[in-house]
Amino acid sequence: MAAKASLEMTGGKNIPTIGLGTWQSTNETELETALNAALEAGYRHIDTAYIYGNEAIIGRVLNKWLTSGKVTREELFITTKLPISGIHRDRVELFIKKSLENLQLEYLDLYLIHFAVGTNYIGDSIIPPLDKLKLEDSDHVGVWKKMEEQVDAGRTRAIGLSNFNQSQIERIIKAARIKPACLQIELHLSLQQRDLVQFCHKNNIVVVAYSPLGNPSYNKFLESFGQKARELPNLLQNPLIKSIAEKHGKSSGQVMLRFLVQNNIVAIPKSVTPSRIKENINIFDFSLDAKDMASLQGLEIGEKARICDWKVIPKLQDHPDWPFPKE
Repeated sequence: MAAKASLEMTGGKNIPTIGLGTWQSTNETELETALNAALEAGYRHIDTAYIYGNEAIIGRVLNKWLTSGKVTREELFITTKLPISGIHRDRVELFIKKSLENLQLEYLDLYLIHFAVGTNYIGDSIIPPLDKLKLEDSDHVGVWKKMEEQVDAGRTRAIGLSNFNQSQIERIIKAARIKPACLQIELHLSLQQRDLVQFCHKNNIVVVAYSPLGNPSYNKFLESFGQKARELPNLLQNPLIKSIAEKHGKSSGQVMLRFLVQNNIVAIPKSVTPSRIKENINIFDFSLDAKDMASLQGLEIGEKARICDWKVIPKLQDHPDWPFPKE
């Protein structure tokens, strides 16, 4: 079964099907090493977000590669995201300009609304302190109009959504002058979200999978918020995935990424280990057969397998625009 190295988005821009995720990467030396390893390995798609707090580090590395002539701006595909405190029609332009300054870029390839729920904005805090955080009317259509203005102004080539559900996307599509080019969601073998993926593909929306390997380091993130560790699906050690990997002489991670790409889904695995970064992009020299694909589809658990549920910010789930099923 074929797998494309890039997919065409609405508007004609191609997005590489393997990119480097950078969430939880804030150590400067570690992230610089990871980015250099990725670019040397052939990655041209880098995914970040204002809320990650690492845009400036990424910007410094990109600037070195661009000024040295090792890569041209046209070869790169850079994505960042409007934070929850920017989900207001009066703050979209403010935050995209902040991101462009951090990244030392004149334009983005893709700018996403990071989440379906908006909060207040206090000074330069990435997220308002929890005791001062207030939920706001997300005004998806109004904010989308301001996202469209960023395309008109040349600040981004394409715009899209992240962590939105189908009904929210439909509402934006109906009101949009520029249709969403992308939906970025948590997607891995335990949480395949097939109905949402099918809806997006039907509407020419490219699906980008974050946490495509199941995010084994998520508990460290929870602990940093003083929250208890959770039992997470250990996909890298799953016997079925390991057996398919052995059959093809590949790693479990490569099998999981290949499954997504063969389903016309973009994957942005996060790693700061150079050997793993090189391994993750090396998935275009083998194919999963129909039996492999069917077996891997059978690993679907559904909503119970969601890892990145945004409940670390407890107030968000009280908002009427909370995008995930209520417990």
